[in-house]
Amino acid sequence: MTPDSAGQLATRMYDRGSGPGRSRRLKAWLAVGGALALVATLALILVAPWERETPLDLSYSQLLTELAEGRVVEGTFVDGERVEGLLRPEPGTSATGPVAFETLLPVAQGDHLLERFVAAEVPFGARASERDLWTNLLFAAPWILLGGLILFLFLKGPGAQFAGHSRTRSRMARHGRGPVKFSDVAGADEAKAELEEIVGFLKDPRTFSRLGGRMPRGALLAGDPGNGKTLLARAVAGEAGCEFFSASGSDFVEMFVGTGAARVRDLFRQARAHAPAIVFIDEIDAVGKRRGETTATGSQDEREQALNQLLVEMDGFTPSESIVVLAATNRLDVLDPALLRRGRFDRQITVGYPDLKGREGILRVHTRGLPLGPEVALEDVARGTSGMSGADLANIANEAALAAARRGSMLVEMQDLDEARDRILLGSERRSLLLTAEDRHLTAYHEAGHAVIALVLPGLDPVHKVTIVPREKSLGATAMLPERDRHTHAFSDLRARLVMLMAGRAAEERILGIDRVTTGAGGDIQHATRIARQMVVNFGMSRRIGMVDLSGDDGPLTAHTGRIVDEEIRRLIDEAYQDAMRILDEERALMDGVAEALLERETLGQEDLAELMEDRRTQAYSNRDGYEDLDA
Repeated sequence: MTPDSAGQLATRMYDRGSGPGRSRRLKAWLAVGGALALVATLALILVAPWERETPLDLSYSQLLTELAEGRVVEGTFVDGERVEGLLRPEPGTSATGPVAFETLLPVAQGDHLLERFVAAEVPFGARASERDLWTNLLFAAPWILLGGLILFLFLKGPGAQFAGHSRTRSRMARHGRGPVKFSDVAGADEAKAELEEIVGFLKDPRTFSRLGGRMPRGALLAGDPGNGKTLLARAVAGEAGCEFFSASGSDFVEMFVGTGAARVRDLFRQARAHAPAIVFIDEIDAVGKRRGETTATGSQDEREQALNQLLVEMDGFTPSESIVVLAATNRLDVLDPALLRRGRFDRQITVGYPDLKGREGILRVHTRGLPLGPEVALEDVARGTSGMSGADLANIANEAALAAARRGSMLVEMQDLDEARDRILLGSERRSLLLTAEDRHLTAYHEAGHAVIALVLPGLDPVHKVTIVPREKSLGATAMLPERDRHTHAFSDLRARLVMLMAGRAAEERILGIDRVTTGAGGDIQHATRIARQMVVNFGMSRRIGMVDLSGDDGPLTAHTGRIVDEEIRRLIDEAYQDAMRILDEERALMDGVAEALLERETLGQEDLAELMEDRRTQAYSNRDGYEDLDA
């Protein structure tokens, strides 16, 4: 019998009865029985020897002497190996009755001892040896313990050689008792609409089958992490009046061959037994990656067997089973095509980043239990969190509550939400890090370079805050918050972004000289290179490359094309750097003003920057004849 077939047989044995309650009771009885057996064994070992009378040990010659003196009362020959009997106590001793004795017989004693017993007229007999109750229990206790341990492991199944190796690790929420409802989910209205349709089908299948329609067998929730895929599945569990089975893709991937496939079978067997039901597999990419990859030995991967079984189970549905499979992944590109075809996952629901209205709704959901101050405007907070996921917004609400608690306030104010947002965008402050005067001076001009470009160059988001307080891995930061959600980016906007990123290094060169620039622009250069590469490779914004997508899986670039791509990336960054140098030279007074203000106040907000810009306009007006608008 193979390990897998043995596991299936044991699983059937395990399933007899009344489900999980019987299993827990059986394990409890086994645990109690094992404890009692252990206590009994210890008692037998420690107590039994003291309760039994220890016979007097007589040598063979002493026995002959006692027989001659007439002190032996009776004797019994046991297995021809020893003599057990009773002796009269010696005169003058405290003994009141006969004393038990035991004598081992020599091998070659013959019938000489029998003759002595007959001559002394001492009654004697013979018997075979037998163990008393204590001895029998001592002999059987280890085997009882071993058998109980094997049975317990056989039912519990920590490994593939035991019965439970093929049982799924899914968790079941019964009859809509989940703590999350659709009202608790914001920012994903389209996804909720499709899932509400599935919930309605499970509650009343006749509503959709009246015209001959068939409900999708599976729905795949795809999107970046933190946007609420698992939360939506939990909301389905809370709304649907049916059983909800949830498992992770990694639950089906084990080192033992056949374990994952057996668990898939067990999961769907349970779902069919409780139909109508929902099966939710989180992070399905752990088990659903493309097939074809082999292990080091060249054999099929255990993961592929689990995936094959999953495909078979999803194909095995019948219209009367009323089972819907939900799955979530942020790696849609790695999933096997057979898993994505119609008839398995009929619908692919994209759960993207929330828009302005969605972010405001998410903030309202996560601040529902917080005592908000009267001046808190969640719409303003949502406007300044473009591009953040639902998890980021939930974190902002939590960090704001913690910030208010640190202040000793009974209300969460707007300043707490701003501080929480800055913590997410810029990182935590490190005021314990002491900077030298030279480091502060350099950091102030570096951040002033970013800020000046963002203030004077069109196409960039407004500057929210500039600081030289060290945060996380940076000595300073310039935060820019969009006024609206952007779904497309023009070439001029991306190029302005490159100029702004290179302005930090340009400011360093203008202040210190080319030979004394620092590593502070490392992150800016990395970000600028990523944008320039996307412009060339993905967006068709290079005249030399043309409108060609070079990011596909059709193979590596040729040496000639790769060289052109590198040259175009280098050209975009170099041109942006030169533009940054030119603008900073023209706005040297504004850059000096921002840097001096940073050295004095460490952090500048939108109001502070607006005052500096007004001073710049006033100075420019006083140096000119006329009313020309310099920002035109």
